[in-house]
Amino acid sequence: MSRLIVGPFNRVEGDLEVRLDISAGLVADARVVSPLYRGFEAMLVGKPALDALVYAPRICGICSVSQSVAAARALAATGSGPLPANGGLAMNLIHAVENVADHLTHFYLFFMPDFARAVYAGESWYAGTAARFTAVKGDAAQEFLPARAELMNLLGILAGKWPHTLAVQPGGSTRAVSRAELARLGALLAAFRRFLERTLFGDALEAVAALSTRDALRAWAEAKADRGDFARFVTVSQAVGLNRLGRTDLRHMSFGAYPSAEGPLFPRGMFRQGVGSILPVDRITEDVSHAWYRSDPDAAPRPPREPGMPPDAARDDAYSWCKAPRLDGEVAEVGALSRQLVAGHPLPRDLVARDGATVEARVVARLLEVALVTMAMERWIRAIDPAAPFIDHTPLPMVGEGAGLTEAARGSLGHWVTVQGGRIANYQIIAPTTWNFSPRDAAGTPGPLEQALRGAPVREGEGEPVAVQHIVRSFDPCMVCTVH
Repeated sequence: MSRLIVGPFNRVEGDLEVRLDISAGLVADARVVSPLYRGFEAMLVGKPALDALVYAPRICGICSVSQSVAAARALAATGSGPLPANGGLAMNLIHAVENVADHLTHFYLFFMPDFARAVYAGESWYAGTAARFTAVKGDAAQEFLPARAELMNLLGILAGKWPHTLAVQPGGSTRAVSRAELARLGALLAAFRRFLERTLFGDALEAVAALSTRDALRAWAEAKADRGDFARFVTVSQAVGLNRLGRTDLRHMSFGAYPSAEGPLFPRGMFRQGVGSILPVDRITEDVSHAWYRSDPDAAPRPPREPGMPPDAARDDAYSWCKAPRLDGEVAEVGALSRQLVAGHPLPRDLVARDGATVEARVVARLLEVALVTMAMERWIRAIDPAAPFIDHTPLPMVGEGAGLTEAARGSLGHWVTVQGGRIANYQIIAPTTWNFSPRDAAGTPGPLEQALRGAPVREGEGEPVAVQHIVRSFDPCMVCTVH
């Protein structure tokens, strides 16, 4: 048995370290370390309630809208007025732009460059993949970055700025949109659809959304060979065996995303082994038995509606600043794959039924979601009535508590707030990477990434095992969101 410490990881938002025990060329055990304490929960205590809309988005510079939406919903749940239809549509659009941009940034700039590593130089697919995806210098980045910049112009119209917009409020959006601006939004989104259909998919979004099985996906990718980057990924995935890498067999959880009068685009719920069920949100707790927080071994893990334990960096039985969230006492995986499993899309469900939750399934679900959300954005733009209100200005109550649950690109995000005398008495945040990169709990059960890393191959002499890189990146970590 040997020990290998991998980290810090490049192309990751924040600090991450992975400690691996290796035996016979395979990862026998893993511990995932979040080495940076940030503490926005503590910063918010005592602040006026609406200050959460200023502080919380600054947790992160790449998923700040998700934090804004969670904070606004938590405050609204303390007792605000009705949300106007336009306000909900605008919030969905603002949120969707960021989530779609995050998915594509992950694929083009974070995940695919690992296949341009020299370790793959002998593979038949390597030359074309390296030319396409080498970090910064590849052809794909040169095409993707301008398209991403154009997409983000929607946020300029809808949110005033990005990141850290203040347009998202408990009562809706402060930014009313004119009829001329709606036309501009439609034109920008049409241009983005052209990029997706020409460059990423090489096919219509509707055709991608209709893929229903692994066999259909592979046949489609073979027919679209060299016509789109998604098909290139599927080809590489088959060659490398990403459908056998990073497997978990866990509960999948979604808080639900993009609500509307007709119902959410992606519903709230749980999924495991082919069965969906209702999500018991009130049975979420945070275990700190292996995290650097004060711990009472006789006390039960706390729910987020209660104040968290204070930091304790002196503990020698802990190894991470990340707490261990548990759903009804069990580990849960979150992310685009979890969302689509809960939503019942047949392609992710078939992939997981065949191979489990793997690196391939996580990336496929993320790109599938790009197609699904982009089409939904087109519908939301058409549904906005410029003459109707975008926000309700009912003041928040001086006393109350609420939870703001949403889906960031990386998975389920929750903010829990208690307000007393108009000020924040308790604020707790559980981010997607807190779920996926959690340490062990009191029972010794590893978190999702720690489980996914077991069995990963480590080649002779590898200091940064490429298989470990693929598994870690398949969860698309955002470490600055993780610790609070």
